[in-house]
Amino acid sequence: MAFIPGSGTSLLAVLVLGILLSACQTEETLADAYGNFETTPILVGAETPGRVLFLNVEEGQRLIKGELVALIDTLPIHLQMEKLLANKLALGQKIQEAKPEIEVLQQQKQNLIREQKRVEALLKDKAATTKQLDDIKGQIQVLDQQMTAIRSKTRLANRAILSERGPVDAQLNLLQDQKQRCFIYNPISGTVVNKLAETSEVKGFGSPLYRIASLDTLVLRAYITGKQLGRIALGEEVMVRIDQAEETTRDYSGQISWIASQAEFTPKIIQTKEERVNLVYAIKVRVANDGYLKTGMPAEVWFSTTNIAAQ
Repeated sequence: MAFIPGSGTSLLAVLVLGILLSACQTEETLADAYGNFETTPILVGAETPGRVLFLNVEEGQRLIKGELVALIDTLPIHLQMEKLLANKLALGQKIQEAKPEIEVLQQQKQNLIREQKRVEALLKDKAATTKQLDDIKGQIQVLDQQMTAIRSKTRLANRAILSERGPVDAQLNLLQDQKQRCFIYNPISGTVVNKLAETSEVKGFGSPLYRIASLDTLVLRAYITGKQLGRIALGEEVMVRIDQAEETTRDYSGQISWIASQAEFTPKIIQTKEERVNLVYAIKVRVANDGYLKTGMPAEVWFSTTNIAAQ
C-alpha cells in the first residue's frame, strides 16, 4: 500500500467524527424512562367463617363482575336462625288475653245492672231501701275497677313479652346478613392472579380466597430524573414501547396518571450500582391492554415522538 502524507491524520479525524456522530445519534434515540408493567390486584376473602363448599376459580381464569364464585357452608347459621324463630314463636304463645276474665266480670255487671233496675222500681213503691240500691251501685263500681286493673295488668305483661321480640328480630337480621355473605360474588371483571384456597377447607373471617386484577388497563411504573420532572404533567399523553420477537417493537399510547412527590433511590432492578445510587422520581403510566401486555413486562417511555421518528 502506498503511503500518502497526512492521510493518517485525516483518517483519524474521520474515525473520531464518526464515533461522535454515532454517540450523538445513540443519545438521541434513548428512551426518556424505563419501567415494568404492574397491576393492583384485589384480594377476595371469606366474609363469614366456615367450610368452603365450592370455589369455582382457577389462576388465569377470566371472571365477570357479580359472578357467583364461592359458597361458605350456611348450615350453622341456618340452625341458629331456626332456634331464634322457635323462641319468637314461643313469645307469641305467651301473649296474655284479658278477654275471658273481662267477659266473666261483664256478665256479673249485667246481672247487677238488672238487679239495680229492680231495686229502683221497688224503691219507688217503698218496697226496698236506699242502702240496697247503694250496695248494688258499689258492687258495679268494684267490677269496673277490677276490669280496668285486669286490662292494665295484661297490657304491661304483653308489653314486656313483646319487648323481647326486638332483640330476637335484630339477631335474625344479623344472621340473615351473615347467611347472604356466605355467597361470594366476584367484585370486578378481571383475571384471577392467585388462587389461595381450595374446596372443603375451613376458613375464618377474612381468610383470603383468591386475587383478581383487571388486565384491560395496565400501569407502567417508570422512573425519571429530577431534570425530567419539569417536562411532564399529570394526564399527559406519552408513547410506550415494548420489545417483540425478531428485534421488532410495538408502540402504545399511554397517559401519565401519577407522579411521585418525593425522590427515591433508583430501585434494585437497575443493573449497575452507579445508577442505583441516583435519586429518581417514580411515575405511573396507564396503558390500554390489547392482550400483548403482561404483568412484569419491561417497557420504554417516550415523552415526545421526536426521538422515535429519528430511529
